[in-house]
Amino acid sequence: MAHAAPAPRMSKDVFSARVHRIAAWATPVVLGLVYGYWVAANRRSGGPITGWNLLLGFVSALAFAAVYVAVRALAPRLRREAHALLWTAFTGCAFGFVYSQTGATIWRSVMMALGVAAAFFAVLFYRYYTREDGAGHRVR
Repeated sequence: MAHAAPAPRMSKDVFSARVHRIAAWATPVVLGLVYGYWVAANRRSGGPITGWNLLLGFVSALAFAAVYVAVRALAPRLRREAHALLWTAFTGCAFGFVYSQTGATIWRSVMMALGVAAAFFAVLFYRYYTREDGAGHRVR
């Protein structure tokens, strides 16, 4: 029995180029500020906000945003395995640092980060693997 071939998905971009340009720099800034706040909040453990706590939060935000921009620029150029591994390393390191600010031992921080990174790798590898053809080219 013959079946009709599936039609390609034609997704229409509803945002203008200006919105995409703004989002390109706003996303790392917002994510960095959220991450910095999270680090500072974990470090102070409900205590008073100090100057060192604010400094830790802003430095963490700046470092997170800078590395996020670098990973976002580099990752699409890599094959699916390395692409997933780069995002996994970024996520694992970021989570491990946040978790270490709670006062947990280094061993526990490393194990928690590895667990989160392993789950993240499985999800990303599956995502990138199912969106490439046999030659490794991304299907858009």
